[in-house]
Amino acid sequence: MKKNLRWKVILVLAVIALSLFLSFPPDKKIQLGLDLRGGVHLVLQVMTDDALNRETDQVIIRLQEEMDKELITYEVMSKDENRVGKFTIQQFESGKEGQIRDLIDEFVERDWDLSILGSDATLVMKQNLILYLRDQAVRQTEETIWNRVDQLGLTEPTIQRQGGFTGDRIIVELPGVENSERVRNIISKTAILEWKLVKAAADDVETLLTEFGGEVPADMEILEGDPEKAERRYYLLNRVAEVTGKDLRMARRSTDDYNNPVVLFTLSPDGSKRFHKTTQDNVGRQLAIVLDDKVQSAPVIEDVIPTGSGRISGRYTMEEADDLSLVLRAGAMPASIKYLEQRTIGPSLGKDSISKGFFAIIAALLMVLVFMGVYYKRTGFNAIAALILNILILMGALAYFKASLTLPGIAGIILVIGMSVDANVLVFERIREELSQGKSIKSSISSGFSRAFRTILDANMTTIIAAIFLFQFGTGPLRGFAVTLIIGISASMFTALFVSRLIFDVFVTNGKKREKLSI
Repeated sequence: MKKNLRWKVILVLAVIALSLFLSFPPDKKIQLGLDLRGGVHLVLQVMTDDALNRETDQVIIRLQEEMDKELITYEVMSKDENRVGKFTIQQFESGKEGQIRDLIDEFVERDWDLSILGSDATLVMKQNLILYLRDQAVRQTEETIWNRVDQLGLTEPTIQRQGGFTGDRIIVELPGVENSERVRNIISKTAILEWKLVKAAADDVETLLTEFGGEVPADMEILEGDPEKAERRYYLLNRVAEVTGKDLRMARRSTDDYNNPVVLFTLSPDGSKRFHKTTQDNVGRQLAIVLDDKVQSAPVIEDVIPTGSGRISGRYTMEEADDLSLVLRAGAMPASIKYLEQRTIGPSLGKDSISKGFFAIIAALLMVLVFMGVYYKRTGFNAIAALILNILILMGALAYFKASLTLPGIAGIILVIGMSVDANVLVFERIREELSQGKSIKSSISSGFSRAFRTILDANMTTIIAAIFLFQFGTGPLRGFAVTLIIGISASMFTALFVSRLIFDVFVTNGKKREKLSI
């Protein structure tokens, strides 16, 4: 055997050995997608208006503080109910227009447009900030879902944003999930944790606002108590939180003195300082623990709490306490989410799909092998060897890249079988034409491969490009189809143009006569 053929044979043998090592046993090495393994498929929409409203609230609170420092009086500062990212400072003090403009320029000028008409100042969020906040809300939601799913210990989840930069939908696929309702609750919980001082508590709004003339003070808000956990139905709280979940460093389930489930928490150093000062300045007052705008409990501050640690208590079950600590550790959602679609696929359906898909692959493979063997005779075994190696490389690559095999992915494998043989057919027909013109075997093989190369390359590259776009913009199972198509076609180019050529070269080198090349 010639030296240049020897290294090619060694390379092919190494590829075979590596593919076998990576892919066997296939039931342990190759991951199955949602449609084959069973699980939950969710389509979520991030309500990005929530992020804009929270940003608006923060700007309003900041301007209120600065205007109070500058002794600028006004009637009210309120948001526009019909348009997010817009609010008005109504009836500000006459002659203070210049000071208001200076405050806006100093604190929010880059992100808000200001217009003043009479004694009213209107601020509108700029479009570039709107786009940024919406994008960040979806990105942070996607990251938070990843964190929560990771802590659940689920394997091979798929969490993907749909629609590019401006898209507000997230696809979540969780193979092997059995308790879909629990997973859904954990994912959807916004988990915005706040500690707010209580001004009043009552079972109806009228009683709650008695000492305030029936009106909610501008710096306060009314929140409902969780009917299963809080002592009262309604609470009047400071609008600005003393401490928030952003200061949280640890949260875990535990039990109290009566063996009831609670959630223990620890705050960051900065949060601990504020928590200490809050308890020091407000002994005897209630401090509400608010989760997702629901008061969980409102214990009385009986003494100064020097450390930034405490507990969240209520009538929790063990599982509820576990789930609450999980979402708190994973972080709060920047916006609420809406479920647009939910599909649960049972494992029995997945097993049926696997058996039918496997049968389809075997049937397609056998039919192609029989055709090549009959039509091209002994030369057809060249294509058969290349095709089997192609499937082996595909399985090894799926295992190495930890790509999930889906039902459309099985369809992609069947398509790859046909396209792989198609490349061999192009080469064989070119060789047949060269032989019919009286050329030698060696010359015919060389010309056949060189003439077919460009056609094979063009056809395969255009398909790969289409598959890349499908992978980028498709979801779930369609991405599985794209993955198998990209890997399979790349492998088919290697087997059709390199391995098949190597087999022919070895055949010619061994001194076979022309009439023995049956094609």
